[in-house]
Amino acid sequence: MDSSTNVGTGTASSAIGRYHDILASGTIAADSQNLLDNLQESRGLFYGTRPVCTVLRPRFLTPGQYAFLRDRVKVLLPAFQTIYDKALVDPLFRKQFGMLDWEEQLLPIEPRFRCPSPTSRFDTFFVSERELKFTEFNTETPAGAGYSDALADVFYGLPVFQEFQRQYDCKPIPGKPGVWHALLDSFAQFRGLNHEAPRIAILDWREVPTFSEFVLFYDYFRSMGVEARNVDPRDVEYIDGKLMSGGYHITLIYKRVLISELIERGGVDHPVVRAVRDGAVCMVNTFRCKILFKKASFAVLSDEANAELFTPEQLAAIRDHIPWTRVIEERKTTLNGQVIDMIPFVNANKDRFVLKPNDDYGGRGIVLGWTVDQPIWEQAVKQALSAHYVVQQRVTLPYEPFPGFEQGSLQVIPRMLDSNPFVAFGTHMHGCLTRISTEPLLNVSAGGGSTVPTFLIEER
Repeated sequence: MDSSTNVGTGTASSAIGRYHDILASGTIAADSQNLLDNLQESRGLFYGTRPVCTVLRPRFLTPGQYAFLRDRVKVLLPAFQTIYDKALVDPLFRKQFGMLDWEEQLLPIEPRFRCPSPTSRFDTFFVSERELKFTEFNTETPAGAGYSDALADVFYGLPVFQEFQRQYDCKPIPGKPGVWHALLDSFAQFRGLNHEAPRIAILDWREVPTFSEFVLFYDYFRSMGVEARNVDPRDVEYIDGKLMSGGYHITLIYKRVLISELIERGGVDHPVVRAVRDGAVCMVNTFRCKILFKKASFAVLSDEANAELFTPEQLAAIRDHIPWTRVIEERKTTLNGQVIDMIPFVNANKDRFVLKPNDDYGGRGIVLGWTVDQPIWEQAVKQALSAHYVVQQRVTLPYEPFPGFEQGSLQVIPRMLDSNPFVAFGTHMHGCLTRISTEPLLNVSAGGGSTVPTFLIEER
């Protein structure tokens, strides 16, 4: 982003100050917290047993910030599509992604619609007014749209938000419609000339802590006039060319279960796999989503060896917004125009790097170099060499003050936050998730943090 671009962070700072001033007056903080607690309880907004939202302020984005984020997503998506297309047809190129043997076995299964990940989500950070970094691309099971949309509805009812809207116009950035249209579009391509309405299965284990979000999507799909069920993969059968859950015939899977867990528990001959392979059911996202889900996709983008694949505009966006990432291995490579011997360099500069498993979620297995001692870091690098890991350049995490009402008093604490645009059809941004935390890993499933709704704001 050049210095002439103004994304409007000053407006956001003024709005935050005004919001906190309102909370500090009278009983409005206590009243708002009480209503937030009651509404989350009544609507089932819990991650396991924890409330999804633990603070009293939403995330504010100015129109300029939102437009910048949307534009950068639009530029980067074709670059990801380029490496996906090449990986799908070129086994040698695909080796850069670190696909496992069983994942290779599933790649030939034809999904019968164009996009491998009709619904996806980037993890990004507004490091500063002029710096935006993309750190991960969840092309398999992007969660949070249901929670974020429900929290937006909840916040509209809070006394503090009602007062705040006297001065600021606030618009939500819904994510569920993007998921809905991506599902319908994929199913329309899948069924061809058959105009039968889908019968949706929201597929995941019943004991997962995100089950309450599946209930939100169930209610949403039903409100749109489509049959839907929450279905556990252990409760399906593939009989006479139909995928069944009891007496319910499933024709469209909204897949929230991780493919790795499905295969680990049920094998490559699980009824879901056989039904998808035979074209008996449409599954979103597809088995081919694993290619870009690999964190090595960021290494493929940022590796100088692949630069010829991208347009000048894409190369500029990759340079500006994709942190230097490499599969961790014994090799020489380039960092900031300088040739380095990767392992010695990474060992000697732990404060500059993070280690990430190539295929995991929820912050599991991540090692932040600046948070551990040197011997622990070197041991982590050694272990990463014998596993499937990437090393990524550290991104400075942004902070904002967020208010909470605890033990009878208002407390405003700086918290790290991300800006995670949802993507529909693999082509454009459609909604935005914000997570906050006092810990360096901004992931609710990692055991901390909170989801907050995201609003576009303008002063009236």
